[in-house]
Amino acid sequence: MGVFNLDDTIAAVATPLGEGGIGIVKISGPAAVEILHRLFSPASPSIVSSDFRPRQLRWGYIRDPHDGSIVDEVLAVVMPAPHSYTRQDVVEIQSHGGILPVRRILELVLTHGARLAEPGEMTLRAFLNGRIDLAQAEAVLDIVRARTESALRVAVAQLGGRLSARVRPVRTQLLNILAYLEASIDFTEDEIPIQDIITPLNAVANALAELLNTADRGMIYRYGIRAAIVGRPNVGKSSLLNALLRGDRAIVTPIPGTTRDTLEETVNLQGVPLILVDTAGIRAHPQDEVERLGVERSRAALRQADLALLVLDGSCPLEAADFEIAALIGERPALVVINKSDLPPRAETDALLSLLPSASLVRISALTGEGIAELENAILEKVLGGQVLTADIPLVSNARHKAALSRAREHVLAAIEGHHQGLSADLVAIDVREAMDALGEITGETATTDLLETIFSQFCIGK
Repeated sequence: MGVFNLDDTIAAVATPLGEGGIGIVKISGPAAVEILHRLFSPASPSIVSSDFRPRQLRWGYIRDPHDGSIVDEVLAVVMPAPHSYTRQDVVEIQSHGGILPVRRILELVLTHGARLAEPGEMTLRAFLNGRIDLAQAEAVLDIVRARTESALRVAVAQLGGRLSARVRPVRTQLLNILAYLEASIDFTEDEIPIQDIITPLNAVANALAELLNTADRGMIYRYGIRAAIVGRPNVGKSSLLNALLRGDRAIVTPIPGTTRDTLEETVNLQGVPLILVDTAGIRAHPQDEVERLGVERSRAALRQADLALLVLDGSCPLEAADFEIAALIGERPALVVINKSDLPPRAETDALLSLLPSASLVRISALTGEGIAELENAILEKVLGGQVLTADIPLVSNARHKAALSRAREHVLAAIEGHHQGLSADLVAIDVREAMDALGEITGETATTDLLETIFSQFCIGK
């Protein structure tokens, strides 16, 4: 993205490419309205082309100025600065949603004075122009990517500034403490009254701890949970996937080793995006090279998973392979899923409990659906620890924000410890300043160019 330039005019397609009911080309910058005037002609001859009332749609045509040919029938709207998404003059041209008309309109816009926007550049301009802070800008991407209602609620709350509203007062407290410390460095004790900094530093540390307490739960709603369904061949892993998805996604046959590769699907589990990874049956001696590769991918999926669902065939005694797979799971969060409860049980309870002593046991029948609801509740209990989403708490749902809050709190605690140890004001001030900078990375006051480029490069072009 390089050096940020707010003086030129950018344009991009703001809707997904392909066939659809509508396609939108968005233009932002000082030449946006002028470009529209060059390309737009009203549908009614009695209407003056330049007569665009702010935020009111106009019906007309986009014409190629070179030969006067009509490209498409459109609706156009002008949103003058500063009352627009980017706080610049913004124009939206709404055409029919086909690849060719949208692309042709964009080409004309670029030919007549705009350049193609880079990923996230519209939202970047909204941030640089002070319309939103950095945490709110990131929430825009979270809204676009939200996969559940709960994830959407968390993102919308952040877009509304709830996290920023909690961070800014804390940063202001640190700023006041830093001002006192720096003043005490420059002036004698007689000129600067002694001020208690421990009480406000403790208050800051507690406020940061409260925010961090919401982080793990918030990130679960944002990123979801990866659950690897593992077990030896023919215990019902693919059947369990289908049962959780309420559909036939995976091929199920009585033949052991039907699944030869990993298969991923996402299910909305009471607001939590649960990414289910169906894996090939793991056994010590694969039958062929294809199965061997499938088993290797199963082991890799298990290593990358946040949660392991160890599926066992409850109608058979446990086998050595079951214990080998349990050993692979190790200390990773897990549930033991005892399948085929519709058949007479033959697996001994003591043996089942010894597989993964810290894991809960859930009995199900993937065939009949018995126990599936209980398994879903057990998964939620495991990943959320019994907590539920609270709408009025400004959840931290971003790994970057969590890291910044953690660094800020570490520096605050270091400042408290340094003060107790009698360190000089200039040394204590170093930690206070570092804590302030860490919090500034969340809202954007201390964000570097590299950080901004990293964040906004994740956006799609046009947003």
